Amino acid sequence: MKASDLFVKCLENEKVEYIFGIPGEENLDVMDSLLSSPIKFILTRHEQGAAFMADVYGRLTGKAGVCLATLGPGATNLVTGVADANMDHSPVVAIAGQGSTTRMHKESHQILDLVNLFAPITKYSTQIREPEVIPEIVRKAFKVAEAEKPGCSFIDFPENIAEMDIAALQPLKVQQASLPAPRADKVKQAADIIAHAKYPIIMAGNGVIRARAENSLIGFAEALHIPVANTFMAKGVIPFSHPLCIGTVGLQARDFVSCGIDRADVIICVGYDMVEYHPYLWNPDNRHSIIHIDSMPAEVDSHYIVETGIIGDIVQSLNELADETTAADITHSDNLKQTIEEEFSQHANDIEFPLKPQKIIWDLRQAVADDDVVISDVGAHKMWMARMFQSEASNTCIISNGFAAMGIALPGAIAAKLARPDSAAIAITGDAGFLMNVQELETAMRINTPIVVIVWNDSNYGLIKWKQEAQFGRESNVHFNNPDFVKLAESFGAKGYRIKQTQELLPTIQQAIKDNTVVIIDCPVDYSENMKLTQKLGDLICPI
Repeated sequence: MKASDLFVKCLENEKVEYIFGIPGEENLDVMDSLLSSPIKFILTRHEQGAAFMADVYGRLTGKAGVCLATLGPGATNLVTGVADANMDHSPVVAIAGQGSTTRMHKESHQILDLVNLFAPITKYSTQIREPEVIPEIVRKAFKVAEAEKPGCSFIDFPENIAEMDIAALQPLKVQQASLPAPRADKVKQAADIIAHAKYPIIMAGNGVIRARAENSLIGFAEALHIPVANTFMAKGVIPFSHPLCIGTVGLQARDFVSCGIDRADVIICVGYDMVEYHPYLWNPDNRHSIIHIDSMPAEVDSHYIVETGIIGDIVQSLNELADETTAADITHSDNLKQTIEEEFSQHANDIEFPLKPQKIIWDLRQAVADDDVVISDVGAHKMWMARMFQSEASNTCIISNGFAAMGIALPGAIAAKLARPDSAAIAITGDAGFLMNVQELETAMRINTPIVVIVWNDSNYGLIKWKQEAQFGRESNVHFNNPDFVKLAESFGAKGYRIKQTQELLPTIQQAIKDNTVVIIDCPVDYSENMKLTQKLGDLICPI
């Protein structure tokens, strides 16, 4: 058999359903081997789009998303998406073709040391130097990528190795190590701390979703009547409508949910990744007692010194802690929850134009079902989405908040539709982020993945302008011009709508979902609300 045939058999053994990427001269053999495979190759229009698709697919399914590129510039185009997935703990296996090993020792066309290039942004980076090691390398790449905490593996596959004939070999058995049970003494120690707490709060991170521990988290919170705040990447881990949910943490500015954290004497961090919301922002004076519940030990940080840590399977840890803990006289403020809910509905009937961010989010929430998937790009709109979009289920509002790379929303929505074909996929993006990977509109049309892209149009790098105005009181070099987004959509064969008055937005989103094709909605936004929010949060008076 040919080495590339063995490689594809190993991918099939890992139950790979899709590979996102672009063919090139140095992966010709792999591409040819895929012709006889049930794996679907999703031809993208840029390798960055392929990596973002693998990123979101991995996050939604828990199985490693796979992306493929050729050597040199094809591989370097993967870097942003791979780094994003690795820092956001999305399982991804990235594959790149490579020049022949007979020319890698010298200066040669398009040759780069890809293994060392990808090493700092992956968990595992390697090159296939002999065809006989293919089963081991592929198995290890997927095992490492999917193991807690998930991330990326990178495989460099030289063209002369891929075309070699070898004796028939078989893929290795797929195995994943199970997480250990929590230590009983640590569970008891945490239970004692909680039993003496007056105002504990749970801070739930994306690790809860990866562990599929949502029900255990809710049961634990309900048993002890402890309010729950979630990070950007853990929206929906407890439904916003749940009385114990007090919203999303992660803004650098203080917000209403910060009032609850300020008051807390014990913070129970569950599945918390420090990259989501750095502890110097919520524990600047180190006065909170911290309980760390996760699959991995706590990161070393001067503002994250734990009283105790329960390490192991998060579901089992929460269940055992709930059974062990005798609830003390825990109090929390219903005023806080009420204030947050009232603010979210404040602009429900707003008709000013251009639309306020709060109104766009309100109408979006009315239009989408609880199990639809919304992908937020990075920019000013991300801050508003993270703060105000109300998720009722986990992994229904995807926000990149580790590497936080612009351009993820459009390719991410394509991957979301492939991963969850029965749910609507909505990309929320600024005009700048949208145009960074706009070419993937053609991909979406060609492979028939109906998605809706809502473009918040202000002809600015809105988040940078917001930061400039807040810090310097003036802006610098953030303006640009946009094409006609409706005509742009139509040029790809997609549908386009332009919002001309505020009352049009809700019915337009509803119609766009029903259209069952690729739809672009050009939505003018009034970002003067940014500085108003900055002022409001600066003058925040806690409602507790």
